[in-house]
Amino acid sequence: MTVHFIGAGPGDPDLITVKGQRLIAECPVCLYAGSLVPEAVVANAPEGALVMDTAPMTLDQILAQIEAAHARGQDVARVHSGDPSLYGAIAEQIRRLNALGIPFDIVPGVPAFAAAAAALGRELTVPEVSQTVILTRTAMKSSAMPEGEDLDTLGRSGATLAIHLSIRNLLEVERRLTPHYGADCPVIVAYRVGWPDQSFVHGTLATIRDKVRTAKLTRTALIFVGRALDPSQGFPDSALYDADHVHILRTKRG
Repeated sequence: MTVHFIGAGPGDPDLITVKGQRLIAECPVCLYAGSLVPEAVVANAPEGALVMDTAPMTLDQILAQIEAAHARGQDVARVHSGDPSLYGAIAEQIRRLNALGIPFDIVPGVPAFAAAAAALGRELTVPEVSQTVILTRTAMKSSAMPEGEDLDTLGRSGATLAIHLSIRNLLEVERRLTPHYGADCPVIVAYRVGWPDQSFVHGTLATIRDKVRTAKLTRTALIFVGRALDPSQGFPDSALYDADHVHILRTKRG
């Protein structure tokens, strides 16, 4: 018996991996995070499978279902949104599974930031503009941020930021990042990426808060901040395909 933590991607059923889809189709127990994973993703669970939305459940209740499946010798598809390694709350589940001696594995998924960049037609790492992407969040009602991971500290890098779980904290985002990026720095808010009603709000650090308020977005959104988001600005081509750049797979120029 194995618990399979499966990354379902951002919402589009077509963006789950082949392996993840196959495991859902094989497992007699499927526990999925219904607040962020649409039912269409788990629609191919086998006939007669126990399929449960864990959104209203506590950690103890989820583990009770897994323990019961373990006692029956049944594999479990534990389906999370995006990629389980990012804000998936799997670490606490894994800790419990290790204590109980229940085996598990992890199937990666398409993270929301990657799906959003694809939908926007953007590269987040542009030569000589930004070569670093920082995935982070801000502290509101959730657990506190560790020391040194506040926006003021991270903003000093000038990297492209993908800020999760913070759509209601845009005033703090603006205040902390404007000194480092400038009030005119591009900001894109990606709402429900991969779902039929996905949308994008474009602005700057100075304007994004009002635009998001007008759009009435209050949850399930990702905030991008950084100069690389503006495709109209000038930047050099990368060395990767430069005719004068010689490497092990292209030893001759021209």
